Parts: sequence; C-alpha cells; structure tokens
Amino acid sequence: MKNKKLWIFIGIIVLILVLNYIFGWSSYLSDMDNLRFLEEMVQENLMLAAAIYMVLTAVGCVVLALPGVTFAIIAGLLFGPVLGTVFCSLATTIGAMFAFLAGRFFLKDSVKPMVMKNKYLKKWLFDESGTNEIFVLMITRLVPLFPYNLQNFAYGITDIRFSTYSICSLFFMLPGTAIYTVGTAGLADKENRILYIGIAIVLAIAVMGIGAFLKKRYVQKGTLEDGKE
Repeated sequence: MKNKKLWIFIGIIVLILVLNYIFGWSSYLSDMDNLRFLEEMVQENLMLAAAIYMVLTAVGCVVLALPGVTFAIIAGLLFGPVLGTVFCSLATTIGAMFAFLAGRFFLKDSVKPMVMKNKYLKKWLFDESGTNEIFVLMITRLVPLFPYNLQNFAYGITDIRFSTYSICSLFFMLPGTAIYTVGTAGLADKENRILYIGIAIVLAIAVMGIGAFLKKRYVQKGTLEDGKE
C-alpha cells in the first residue's frame, strides 16, 4: 500500500508537468500582464481580490512549483507593503500546509524508512526528543540552502506536528516575504520609495546575517562533527 501511494504521487506530478507543458499554466500565473484583472479588482473589492490572489498563489506554489518570490512581488505591486506581506504570507503558508499534508499522506510510509538510513538526515529530521523541531524549521526557512517547495513536501515525512509546522513556517517565512513585498512596493511608490526600499534592505541584511550565522554555527559545525564520528 505504501508503494502504491508513492506511485500515485509520482503519477500526479507527471500528469501536472505534462498538462503544464501543454497549457502553459506556470507562465500564465507568473506573468503580471495576465493578472491585470486583480489590479482593477483591488480598487473595487479588496477582499475578493485578496482571496483570488491567495488561491492563485497557493496553487502556483504547490501544484506548479513556482517560486514564492514571484507572488511576493505581485503582492507588493497589488496590495502595497503591509497588506501585500500579510496576503502573501498567508497564501504561501496555506500552500506549504497543503504540500505538507500531501507529503505526509503519499510519501511518509515509503520515503521515511529510506531517509532514516542516512545518519545526517536522521539527525536533523527525526529527533526523537522533539526538541529540535522548531530550530530545524527556523534554519531551513532562513538559510537559503533548502528550496521551499521541496521542504514543504519533505517535512510531511517527518514526525513534526502539523500545527507546529504551520505556525513556525508562517513566522519564519515572514521576513523573507517582507523583503520582496516591501521592496517591490517601494519601487512602485515614488512618495515612499526611500522608506520602503530602506526597510527592505535592513530586513535583507538581518535575514542574511542570521542565515549566515546559523549556517556557520550549526549546519557546517554539525556536518563537521558528524564527519568525526
């Protein structure tokens, strides 16, 4: 049964790739010119525009594996720095939650036993005490070594609780999202350009600094320590 789920998952991925190649969904969603209707809708019905944006973002990130940066930029242009950050964060988190559930349902039974054989992955992803879960989420969300789209499915095979994963993902992805939404809003807003771009730069420096520290302090150190064993 576990292998059956894995093959079903692979089949779904292949089907999506084929349909995407035929119909060009990813290029459509990633092209701002094709989303002009949302720009007009923001003025008429903000909440409806936000709802449509979040659905498109969640689908684009999970089903079509489009980078969240694309939708963060769109959010900054459509909704501004504050609402853009809020809507994009909620949408990408919802997408991450669905990917997590898909990974847990389709992949955990078949992939987890294989992953457990690798001592490095076992150490980072399957801490029996459960004390490292939040810390590992923080590292993988802040250090740009781990693609978000793959992370979302990969966490599904771990034993981390869905609620912990969801809340921490929202919190730790927020700074990176804000960098793009605030920065993009700054480029589009002449009056507040310096302020918004300044905030984006400060956030980028902070995130890169924290990411570099975590990478040096824990990722590299952990690898070296494992190599000595």
